[in-house]
Amino acid sequence: MIADRRAKWLKRVVQVTIALAAFWVLFAGPATAQEISVGFGDDASLTERAVQLVILLTVLSLAPSILVMVTSFTRIVVVLSLLRSAIGLQTAPPNMVMVSLALFLSAFIMMPTLQAAYDAGVQPLIDGDIEFDQAYERASDPFRTFMLSQVREKDLALFQELSGQDTPEGPEDLSMSILVPAFMISELRRAFEIGFLLYLPFLIIDLVIASVLMSMGMMMLPPVVISLPFKLIFFVLVDGWNLVAGSLVKSFGGG
Repeated sequence: MIADRRAKWLKRVVQVTIALAAFWVLFAGPATAQEISVGFGDDASLTERAVQLVILLTVLSLAPSILVMVTSFTRIVVVLSLLRSAIGLQTAPPNMVMVSLALFLSAFIMMPTLQAAYDAGVQPLIDGDIEFDQAYERASDPFRTFMLSQVREKDLALFQELSGQDTPEGPEDLSMSILVPAFMISELRRAFEIGFLLYLPFLIIDLVIASVLMSMGMMMLPPVVISLPFKLIFFVLVDGWNLVAGSLVKSFGGG
C-alpha cells in the first residue's frame, strides 16, 4: 500500500512538472519578445553623463586628500601633533580627538571659502544653469584665492621653475599643479615655526627639573616623570587650548 501511494504521488509530481513545462514553452516566447527600453537621451548625452559620473566618483574618493591639500587642515594637525610631543604625551589626547579637533577648526576657518565655492559653482550646477567644467572653475576660484593668501612666493617660484611652464601673467592664471604643492610646503613651514614656539616653555621646564634633580643627586630618576605634571598644570593655568586654537585661527587672518 505504501509503495502504491508513493508511486501515485510521484506520478502526480511528474504530471504537474510536465504541465508547467508545457505552459512555459507556450507562453515564454511572446513574453521574452517584449522589450523594455529606458530613454536616456541621445548617445552623446549619455556618454557625457557617464563621464561626469566617473569624475564625480573619483573626486569623492579623493575628498580626504583634497581636504588635506587645499585647506588649513595641514597646518592645524601638525601643530597639534607637535604640541602633544612638546608636553611629553604619547597617546593623550588620542589621535581621533586630535584629528577631529583639526577638522572642526579647519571647517571654522574655511567656512567663508566653502560657502563662496558652493554659491559660485555647486548651486548653479545643481540648478542646471552651468556645466560641470564651468562649475569646477567657479568652485575652485575661492580655494585658489585662499591658497594664494597663505603661500610663500619663494615656494611658488620653486615649483614654477621645476614645472618648466611659462610664467603666468597673474596669480589667478597659476596652475593647480603648481599652487597646491607650493601651498602645502608653505603650510608645513609655518606649522614647524609655531611648533618651535610651543616647544620653548616646555623645554625650559624640562631643563629646570633636570637641573634640580641633578643638584639633589637624583640622577637615576627620569626628569620626564617629574616634569610632566608641571607641564600639564602650566598648560592648564595659561589656558593653553584657548591660546593655541585662537592663535591658529588668527594665523589664517581670522578673528
